[in-house]
Amino acid sequence: MKLDILAIGVHPDDVELSASGTILKHIALGKTVGILDLTRGELGTRGSAAIRTQEAHRSAKILGVSVREQLNMADGFFENNEAHQKQIIQVIRKFQPEIVLCNAVSDRHPDHGRSARLIADACFLSGLMKIETKSEGRTQTAWRPKAVYHYIQDQFMEPDFVVDVTAYMDKKMESIMAFSSQFYNPNSREPETPISSKSFMENVKAKATLFGRAINCNYAEGFTVNRYIGVENLFDLR
Repeated sequence: MKLDILAIGVHPDDVELSASGTILKHIALGKTVGILDLTRGELGTRGSAAIRTQEAHRSAKILGVSVREQLNMADGFFENNEAHQKQIIQVIRKFQPEIVLCNAVSDRHPDHGRSARLIADACFLSGLMKIETKSEGRTQTAWRPKAVYHYIQDQFMEPDFVVDVTAYMDKKMESIMAFSSQFYNPNSREPETPISSKSFMENVKAKATLFGRAINCNYAEGFTVNRYIGVENLFDLR
């Protein structure tokens, strides 16, 4: 299956929190989208790896993505090295995405920035023919995505561009709440975390409101990119 967009997150729920509105919008436009989780989020304070995997599948159904896979890298301890790069390269060559969305280049959680660098490096290396990988016993063809965009996560960053997701905000919030083990539940006896507070979902919406205001819409998601962005003409810009 060839994908138009592959959204990658180091933890299950990373993609939902920061880029699910953009995913929903592009699926509505007829694009094929998949999600790749690098870890199972096993170091998370609340829930468990098994629970979060179940939640990830539930969210995938809500979003309507074509595929969701996990690489089972070690949460908190993965490295940007050859072994981990090749795991991602195999997935990139398998699905041949035109665009990759991935973690913020810098954030409160150290895994996010490290993942951003790992994924960006893997996307470049995936285009080198002399790096050999196999899938189901067959040698894979080199493939480099046309663009890598980093979604903005917990800490505020100045976006290079924002995507209007107003029409998809309710469904975005539904996909986030599929990860019920992680977020506010007055009946939960698990420890409090920075994302389990009652106000956290308000913060998610507030950030989307701030990004939306810049382009005169209700809600938007922000992204950064490590290169200049090209446009066909000035009228494509808002």
